[in-house]
Order: sequence, then structure tokens, then C-alpha cells
Amino acid sequence: MIGLLLALALALSVTGIIYGIKMYRAEAKVPGDLAVALEVGASRVSGKDSLIDRFGIRFAPAVLRAMGPVMVDKKRRKIDMAGNPGGLTVDRYAARRASYGIFGLVTGFLLLINGMTLFAVFALAYGWFAADVLIWQAVRERKDVIERTIPDFLDVLAVVVSAGLSFRQALERVAEKYEGPWADELRITLRQMDMGVSRRQAFEALRRRNDSEQVSQFVTALQQGEELGSPIAETLIQIANDMRRTDAQNSRRRAAKAIPKTTVVTLVFMVPATLILIVANMFLGSDADFGSLFSG
Repeated sequence: MIGLLLALALALSVTGIIYGIKMYRAEAKVPGDLAVALEVGASRVSGKDSLIDRFGIRFAPAVLRAMGPVMVDKKRRKIDMAGNPGGLTVDRYAARRASYGIFGLVTGFLLLINGMTLFAVFALAYGWFAADVLIWQAVRERKDVIERTIPDFLDVLAVVVSAGLSFRQALERVAEKYEGPWADELRITLRQMDMGVSRRQAFEALRRRNDSEQVSQFVTALQQGEELGSPIAETLIQIANDMRRTDAQNSRRRAAKAIPKTTVVTLVFMVPATLILIVANMFLGSDADFGSLFSG
């Protein structure tokens, strides 16, 4: 029975490899955004990532079809929230997922036929999740940077507005002096407004692109201040103070959660290890013949 299963798995693998080679050699239309990225991507993409993209682009359309329109839209939004790290697009994501998936399948099969079941499971999990790990990490890091930047940015913006510039002019002037993801988001918002998008719609798009409580708080307070006619400088200062207060509360909450975790780690690992060291020291330092207790 085991021999039959191995033969069946080998036949399926050979069939898959032949079909993959056939797809790879077939003519495939490269999506426009990925074609540009592959041509000029040397400035943003490492050599390793470029090689992975080139290998997997033949399978990218099949991956996108398997994902479905709804999942593709969700993944595109996640990539936007991550700030398109390394020039990442949804087509490039599909290419990398195909490359990592093929690697995970081949490696997992080789490990499985050699009896390394646990490592085979790890290889399959790597092939399935590797393309998403970069996005998850980039989203979290980008969110942290934006939330650290916003309060100081609002203070500077309030000063510039108080100097007599309009909100639009002040926003553009201050955004030019900043670097990083928050400045990039503001430049996108300003470009949308230049193209005729209303201020409310542009800032709503800013909110959707960032899964951040502080960005949502900034947009909400800005729109409420505009509706109520309150001075924009005072609104900005109030938003910055509220964000700092919220950040301090979150820091205290994280510190409170860290104390039980530290206690659990101490009880589970350090206390038993200390007891083992004490007992071993007593055993080695004593002159008692413990071997006689177990002799016949």
C-alpha cells in the first residue's frame, strides 16, 4: 500500500512538473505594472526578489484566477496599506506566491519521501505563507512609523497654519519637509486633490489606505472641525494632544499585559531550571553514594 501511494505521488509530481514547464515555456502576457517593475526595478527590488518575480510571472495569472476577484481586491488593499514595499504590486505578489508555492511543494515532497514529515509540513507552510509575511511585517512597521510621526507633524502644521497660510498650502509646505510613509500618504492625498477629488473624498481615501486609529482620528476630527467651522490650528493642536494621550494609554496597557507574560515565562522556564541546577549541585557536591540505592 505504501509503495502504491509513493508511486501515485511520484506520478502526480511528474505530471505537475511537465505541466509547469509547459506553462513556463508558453507565451504569457506580462502585466503592465510588473513589466515596468521588472525593467526599472533594480532601484527598488533586490536581485533575489527580481529573480523570484521573473520565475513566477508565468504562473501569476493562474494564481490570481484561483484567488478570485474578492480576495484579489483585499490583497491589493493590504499591499497599499503596506506602502507597496519594494515596488510590490498584486501581480508581483501572485508571481512570488507561485514561486514560493512551487518551492514549498517540491521541497516538501522530497522531505516526505525521505521520512521527514515534520520538516515537510514546515516546507509546505513556508510555501503557502512566505509571500504574505513581507506584507504583514510591512503593514505593522509602516503603521508604527506613521503613528509616531503624526503628533509632531500636526504641531508643525498648526504653527504654519497660524502663520497665515491656508490649510492646503500649509499641508503641502510641511509635507515637503517630511520623509517616510506619512509624507508619502499626504503627497498622494494632495495629488488626488489636484486631480479634482474633493477634500473630503481625498481624506476618506487616506483613511482607507491606513489601518491606523490615529489616522482615522485625524481625518474624523479634521472633517468635524471643517463642518463646525472651528479654527483649524486649534483643531490640529487638540488632535495632536489627544493622540499623545492615547499613545500613553496604549503604552501603559502594553506594559500591563507584559507583566503576566514575564511571570509565566519565569515560572515555566527559569524556576524549574534553577531548581535543577540546585539539585544537581547538591548531588555533585555531596559525598553520598547514591549508586548504592539502586544496586541489587
